[in-house]
Amino acid sequence: MERDRNILKVIQDLKKVVSAILWGYGEQEQPVTDASAELHGLCGYVELLLQFDQKNQKRFLGPRKDYWDFLSMALQRNGGNMEGIRFVYAQDKLKTTVGRGRAFIRFCLAHRQLADTLQLCLLDPELIRKWYGSQSPFLCPELSIDILESLYVLNGVAFDLELQRSDLDGGWPIHFLAM
Repeated sequence: MERDRNILKVIQDLKKVVSAILWGYGEQEQPVTDASAELHGLCGYVELLLQFDQKNQKRFLGPRKDYWDFLSMALQRNGGNMEGIRFVYAQDKLKTTVGRGRAFIRFCLAHRQLADTLQLCLLDPELIRKWYGSQSPFLCPELSIDILESLYVLNGVAFDLELQRSDLDGGWPIHFLAM
């Protein structure tokens, strides 16, 4: 029950930050930049959703798999956004799967493809069950639709982001949690 409230709070906070982006940038027809606190909130909430109740999967003699591994596998299976995957793998300064996932989220935002890309990843329920536990919002059709609808409205907003960043392995700025 506590987990249900937590995920609903994250989705509600995602909607708030999306509304703030629409109000602050969409109506003003200004691009969202790296200096935007709303950008950091958006990316942070998307990452929280992608990590929520993720099953612990390990590589043989390597680090734990993360949401980047899920996204890249799902897109390869479903024939989507290979340009974004190639872009991320070309970023030799990124050393962690979390850094790659963050770079991918930013790439998708800059190309107005985040909702489409995530929707492609959610087409394979078997793969989702392999990667996520029963509390994941991606296993609940109503929550998945709610998340995707929130992200689709961002297709009308320009994101002018520095895509070749080496600091994404370290973490997102944490001030988004105060929004």
